[in-house]
This record gives sequence, structure tokens and C-alpha cells, in this order.
Amino acid sequence: MAAAVAEARLALAHDDVPVGAVVVLGSSVVAAGHNERELRQDPTAHAELLALQRAAAALGSWRLLDTTLYVTLEPCAMCAGAIVLARVPRVVFGTTDPKAGAAGSVLDVLAEPRLNHRPSVVGGPLAGECAALLRDFFVSRRSDPSGAVSRRSSMDDEREEPKVDDDDETTDADTPPGAPGDSDSALGDTDQHSDADA
Repeated sequence: MAAAVAEARLALAHDDVPVGAVVVLGSSVVAAGHNERELRQDPTAHAELLALQRAAAALGSWRLLDTTLYVTLEPCAMCAGAIVLARVPRVVFGTTDPKAGAAGSVLDVLAEPRLNHRPSVVGGPLAGECAALLRDFFVSRRSDPSGAVSRRSSMDDEREEPKVDDDDETTDADTPPGAPGDSDSALGDTDQHSDADA
């Protein structure tokens, strides 16, 4: 998750909401992306979509089997749909998005039984850090002492700013034994790592 947080910080350079995503295969990051909606003026340039596109190109397949997608904010409906279509088997997100989250907050696209693929989902690793990054971004936009006006209106901020959860991490009590995110379960044959490290 730390790599996704680092990726999210890159979005700040072009005034995009700081959300980052990485796709991991085994113990290697194969692709990364951060929000680029403002940069590209493209409503679909979300961190997850860019990371999924780059992962498909890197792996030579649209089926992203055996991968894990780490993202700092709970995926929206568009991104959750892309995750299902890419057959990503595991999603780990930092903080919830009660306004637009589609991994359980508003919708649960990733657990929809009528769809042909349902990844396992873990929420909470580095939630506090992910939430603080988003909160600081929106606070700074509202309190710019120069009085500079962004390309986006304050109405856009009200619509887009997620209400984020401040929990730092899930606890073992929140994670079933052996499930992804369980601190006692191995994620590979020989390696153990935490979701916060990816």
C-alpha cells in the first residue's frame, strides 16, 4: 500500500485528487497509476484504470490473473467494473469512500453475485495516511491564501471530496483467519509481507 500512497502523491503535481494505485504480481509492482483527470481532462483517467491499462500492456493480457490491485481510496463504480472485467483476483484499498465507493460503501460491485467475477477485497491498510492525504488536499484547495481559483469550482469539490475513514489499519479481529489481510497468513509460498508494504 505504501507504493500506492507514493503514487497518489504524484497527482498533486497537476492538481488532481491524490489517489494512487499499483498492480502487483508476486512481489513485483508491474504497473502504477495516479489520478490524471485534470491533467488529461479525461473523466475516466482514474488511478485504477490507468494502472489496469498499464498492467495489461506489461503482462500482454487483459486478464490480470494472479495480481493484486492496491489503491488508496475505495474504487468507484467505474473502476470496480473495470476490476471485475480485468479478472483481478484481489483488491486492497486504503480508505473508504462513503460518497462513491463501490466496494461496499455505496454499492458493492466487487461482491455482486450476478457478475462473473468477484475478487476478494480488503479495506483499511494505511487508511489514516490515505485519508489524511485526501483531506489535506481538499483543505488546501479551500484555504489557498493567494485567492487563486482552480479550474474546478467549489461545487466540484463538494461533489467529489470523499468522506474518508480515519482508521489506520484493519485489525485481526476484522479479518477472518487465512483471509487476505490476516497478519498470520502467508501471501506466497515462501514470502510474507503486509498489504501496507505493497
